[in-house]
Amino acid sequence: MNLREDIRNIAIIAHVDHGKTTLVDQLLKQSGIFRENEHVEERAMDSNDIERERGITILAKNTAIDYKDHRINILDTPGHADFGGEVERIMKMVDGVILVVDAYEGTMPQTRFVLKKALEQDLKPLVVVNKIDKDAARPEAVIDEVLELFIELDANDEQLEFPVAYASAINGTASLEPEPEKQEENMQSIYDMILEYVPAPVDNSSEPLQFQVALLDYNDYVGRIGVGRVFRGEIKVGQQVSLIKNDGTVKDFRVTKMFGFFGLKRLEIEHAQAGDLIALSGLEDINVGETVTPRDHQEAMPVLRIDEPTLQMTFSVNNSPFAGREGKYVTARQIQERLDQQLETDVSLKVEPTDQPDAWVVSGRGELHLSILIENMRREGFELQVSKPIVIVKEIDGVKCEPFERVQIDVPETNTGGVIETLGSRKGEMLDMVNTGNGQTRITFLVPARGLIGYRTEFMSMTSGYGIMNHTFEEYRPIIKGQIAGRRNGVLVSMDKGVASTYAILQLEGRGTNFMEPGTDVYEGMIVGENSRDNDLTVNITKVKAANNIRSATKEQTATMKKPRTLTLEEALEFINDDELVEVTPETVRLRKSILDKGARERAQKKEKIRLESE
Repeated sequence: MNLREDIRNIAIIAHVDHGKTTLVDQLLKQSGIFRENEHVEERAMDSNDIERERGITILAKNTAIDYKDHRINILDTPGHADFGGEVERIMKMVDGVILVVDAYEGTMPQTRFVLKKALEQDLKPLVVVNKIDKDAARPEAVIDEVLELFIELDANDEQLEFPVAYASAINGTASLEPEPEKQEENMQSIYDMILEYVPAPVDNSSEPLQFQVALLDYNDYVGRIGVGRVFRGEIKVGQQVSLIKNDGTVKDFRVTKMFGFFGLKRLEIEHAQAGDLIALSGLEDINVGETVTPRDHQEAMPVLRIDEPTLQMTFSVNNSPFAGREGKYVTARQIQERLDQQLETDVSLKVEPTDQPDAWVVSGRGELHLSILIENMRREGFELQVSKPIVIVKEIDGVKCEPFERVQIDVPETNTGGVIETLGSRKGEMLDMVNTGNGQTRITFLVPARGLIGYRTEFMSMTSGYGIMNHTFEEYRPIIKGQIAGRRNGVLVSMDKGVASTYAILQLEGRGTNFMEPGTDVYEGMIVGENSRDNDLTVNITKVKAANNIRSATKEQTATMKKPRTLTLEEALEFINDDELVEVTPETVRLRKSILDKGARERAQKKEKIRLESE
């Protein structure tokens, strides 16, 4: 069997924030692909603004470097389970993976998730213990954790013999020794490890072509671009080929443009062969999992499985009294076009019409997946309203099932009781509890996904911000009967339209938590704070002090106002209840009741109560 010894295809996988994008940066810089005077951004692979701000990778990225006469194709993958669809498909394109693990945090829920996908594809894993320069680094213990995880995930004997390197990606150093003082001033040991342990692709270039699309890209000039791997044969620009669609139909087209990857650039190429990772354009409706073959030898590759959405929410046109004030794109047609454009590249997203012309049900892989889409839309100038996220129920073998998440929580010992109690009320099942030292406890739960909606806010306030929570989709299980505890408190709702006054805000401070800065425009039905009790309260936040000439006994006392609580988009989505909406504009995130009028709202609540009692 011939091998293409000049090429290696690897993916870099890790839990979010364990440093894989920084590691790719260093591999790029040290390979000499940039000129001496070329300015290279930190985390150069994260090209999207939101990726840079949050320090997360959302879309898989291709790059390539040359080292010792070898071309190493590297795929940087997302660490969040919400983007797991990308991870799974990338595993088909590569022959090995580098698993990056934090030298202090060790294995985390998403480490488990991404490693499981790699082992299922029978890939050769290499382990890099990163952040070895941290004071609290515990490399030997982390390697033991990794080995335990491999065994738990049924790794075969060959996979269990994984090579290990120790690195500090931020400093650009690495070595094969766990002691920080033995770090070499470069990443050479990682390059050498890739060449030695990652299998070279099979060279079957003389056989009929097979190219499979694993990722999609979109470009205004050439339309949809299919990114994937040539598994067999050769492909040239201008060649007449067939595309075998996922439904079995066949379309013929001509390859108009072909791109290869090198460094951060996408370069036009004329020819590619078995083992190469390339991008193709020329057919506007090319899709993930489809196979490109010669016209006279149409043989499809096995269809790639795409993770089904687990969460959905309703997107609708903004119809609040402030609609159209701040946004550029506000109509149903504009929102529909933007959602259609998202479907061009995001295969884990589904958009379905509702019985209303200005509302759509948008389904995705999790809260993060959907909130990133909303955040991108508002930055582009869109105004819209979104509902509370709800989980998608599936029927499996005649049984209704709901998604469950594996939740790993690191908290100070003093908070363990509170965490166990609150997740218990959300139907969580505790799997494991370990004391990790320094007064910290790590607890693992299996929780229905609907039990986690809105939990993060409660969790952060309960642990005073010291708790760390990570969760990842585990599986669909039969639905757990009974109500799951949601938000405990009601809200403060504005009774009229106007401007929030300092006087009114001070009067309301005893009633709960204020969300408003003085001078903020409000409308009837807008949520202006959280009630300290469990019921909703209609309040007058625009009230101003009556002017009279009577001196008050407390005149000289200056009232100090508490800082209002500002909710981010994610916090707002977690906070709202079923009868509430988040209004999103380029400048503002507002919370509101679905029904703005107080009387109509109370009538609707009575009807709902009667309906529930009759069931």
